[in-house]
Amino acid sequence: MSAAIDLHDLTLTYERRPAVHHANGRFAAGSLTAIVGPNGAGKSTLIKAIAGTLKPAVGRVERNQLATRHIGYLPQAAEIDRSFPLSVADTVMMGAWRSIGAFRGATRKHAQQAQEALSAVGLAGFEQRSISSLSSGQFQRVLFARLLLQDASVILLDEPFTAIDARTTRDLLQLISTWHGQGRTVIAVLHDIEQVRQHFPSTLLLAREIIAWGDTADILNDDNLRRAKNMAEHWNPDALPCDADAERTL
Repeated sequence: MSAAIDLHDLTLTYERRPAVHHANGRFAAGSLTAIVGPNGAGKSTLIKAIAGTLKPAVGRVERNQLATRHIGYLPQAAEIDRSFPLSVADTVMMGAWRSIGAFRGATRKHAQQAQEALSAVGLAGFEQRSISSLSSGQFQRVLFARLLLQDASVILLDEPFTAIDARTTRDLLQLISTWHGQGRTVIAVLHDIEQVRQHFPSTLLLAREIIAWGDTADILNDDNLRRAKNMAEHWNPDALPCDADAERTL
């Protein structure tokens, strides 16, 4: 199977402090992968680099000729401003902006697709509601509907189930399973290890460096989880990039 996303000696930094260090590996096309690890392990940083919103300090993310329009990215809920006066329908319609364009309005077909997407996530009839009036779970359903409208071949989810109810989590996991069944590549940052074991066949265990990457049943064992915890606890937040990184960035 060809690769959807390749990581080549990838180092990511904030203010030259390493957040992800020398990551190498491959997300196969059509794979369903969870990125897990301790707090501060670099999980969200990595997914931002895959999405193209964070530039590598060293190395590269190779998307194998995937155009930006083929990548759907859902950031953490805390990064999304819900105070802007948008309706549910307008928010979902933003998923079609690449086909609508900057100077054309949405068509009747786009409106119909938005209604179908809202029905698919259990929010039929919510089109005119303000997003500020929604619960956390309802708003997350809206964002998944927006991804449906985008129709991307690679879907990146950063902590998609944080602070939402169990029913919404179950429904959205089913939607992720459907995407996987359609041959889309799905990569999600998650914290619930049992949830990963039950629903994600592949896992990348990260603690600033890649601890292990492969079949979930093989990766999420006690030894690997202990190694990840120990590495995170002993990581020096004030560490400078290694000499090889410094030389390559001169």
